[in-house]
Amino acid sequence: MMRNKDMFFKVLFLIAAVYDLVLGFLFFFFYKPIFSYLNIPLPVYPMYLQMAAAFVIAMGVGYYFVYLNLYRNVDLVRLGVVYKLAYGGLTSYFYFAGLAHITFFYFAVFDFIFLAFFLGFLNYAKNDGRYRGWR
Repeated sequence: MMRNKDMFFKVLFLIAAVYDLVLGFLFFFFYKPIFSYLNIPLPVYPMYLQMAAAFVIAMGVGYYFVYLNLYRNVDLVRLGVVYKLAYGGLTSYFYFAGLAHITFFYFAVFDFIFLAFFLGFLNYAKNDGRYRGWR
């Protein structure tokens, strides 16, 4: 029988997967109208934006794998922690330095929230026998 916390974390990683997949696809295919709507100048080399969007899509797929099997894919959660720290930290720095649009800072805030939950999952899972079996 699945524990309530397991179900909470499964739903969390499904939400994280959908969040990153949707954002990644939107910014990969529709960055021009999004940037236009937000009054953000289009990048000179859009391939960099699309490469970053593709990476966000890949992370979304990884979170979906975690949703499918929390304990077998715990290393993807660790990778997610690194990703959320890097994106949130860099975006916050660039926003407060006046070099990033507030929209991207909002995404960083969401990523910091996910980061806190991901760390909570890692703490919860570290003593679980199902996790130890995959270490």
